[in-house]
Amino acid sequence: MKTVKLKKQVLLKGGSILDPIKATLKKGDVLIENGKIQSVGKVTAPKAADVVDCSGLIVTHGFCDVHVHFREPGREDKETLDSGSMAALAGGFTRVCVMPNTEPPLDSPESIRYTIDRAEECPIHIHPIGAITKGQDGKELTEMGAMLSEGAVAFSDDGLPVTDTGMMRNALEYATMFDVPVINHAEDLCLKKDGVMHEGTVSTHLGLPASPDITESNMVHRDLELTELTGARLHVPHVSSAKSTDHIRQMKKSNNKITAEVTPHHLFFTDEDLTTYNTHLKVAPPIRTKADRKALIKAAKDGTFDCIATDHAPHTIEEKEGTFDLAPFGMIGLESCFGAVNRVLVKENKMDIIRLIQMLTINPRKIMGIETDLYGEGNPAELTIFDPDEKWTFSKTDIYSRSHNSPYIGKSLVGRPKFTIVKGYRTESVRQSKTNSK
Repeated sequence: MKTVKLKKQVLLKGGSILDPIKATLKKGDVLIENGKIQSVGKVTAPKAADVVDCSGLIVTHGFCDVHVHFREPGREDKETLDSGSMAALAGGFTRVCVMPNTEPPLDSPESIRYTIDRAEECPIHIHPIGAITKGQDGKELTEMGAMLSEGAVAFSDDGLPVTDTGMMRNALEYATMFDVPVINHAEDLCLKKDGVMHEGTVSTHLGLPASPDITESNMVHRDLELTELTGARLHVPHVSSAKSTDHIRQMKKSNNKITAEVTPHHLFFTDEDLTTYNTHLKVAPPIRTKADRKALIKAAKDGTFDCIATDHAPHTIEEKEGTFDLAPFGMIGLESCFGAVNRVLVKENKMDIIRLIQMLTINPRKIMGIETDLYGEGNPAELTIFDPDEKWTFSKTDIYSRSHNSPYIGKSLVGRPKFTIVKGYRTESVRQSKTNSK
């Protein structure tokens, strides 16, 4: 992956401009001056401009992921803000929100300030999500107001569910003062117990301890009811089951403060893929059945899910090479995201490409209260340029994360980011075949 500083004037020429706000896709150019958007559409190219040939490519807003784990501070052997940023750029992401389950967790104003300051040194925009409870132990609320003033954008104990219903109610009620989303990892630990995959025919065949789909849907339903009671904003992460999807769809009919995300891996894989005992497919919540996958795809198409989020979760080789029951939950997913969801949703299930890009750009930004008008004149250039039709096989050489725990290695994907532009730099795919940069 090659990164170069933007020249004074850069012209993205001959591409298709996808505007996720106006929901339009039409031929045009984009002129960038001094790192800022000058004009979009019909552009007269200055003679001195650095021209980037975007023919056959789509130019759109930079992708935004509201759910990643960059492990800093504490587990820099797995990922750092810098290495996570490079993984994000390779996947077309210019902006991410990092979860607080670091060591120690992001549960204080000081830890939020540390992340904000470190993010200034990184090549993408990074927003910290603060912990709901101190130490993520579910017993005492954090200083939410002070953490927000330092730059937190939401609150979650992700990785650990807030099991105490009274505590979850308190968190939601307190968050209404600031109009920010609360995100709860929805797994009923009393039902999950030692389960490492979805409970069903496959888990019985493999002889692995498992937990049923209601492990998730029970807690999702509880949180939806609490949101109705408190009037708070709830964002439901990494939805994996048809039952959870049904609860969300029904509640959203009467409550506009509920949002939800789905991951690429829950759209791409089923529990039948676990027959190889591939620990990279061990995630929480687990990969579920074909019927669940079908329901998730339908929900992505009909708007039940607002956005795609990777839940990028790096782990070391040593950890993932253990037995399935001992390996940690989680997989990386930034570099493979677009190729996976574009293949499943657009190419195989006929979703409109504009709808998919909205789920990767304006919708996640709206959820987190981040600027959405990226084509506005004078705004800093934050763009992703991708080939919607390129067929490619994901390999280890495509990974820029410090960890390599990806089940997509060897999988066929469709669609690939070619350039990302952010913070005054242009990052170029190593497999660039459509570049004509002067």
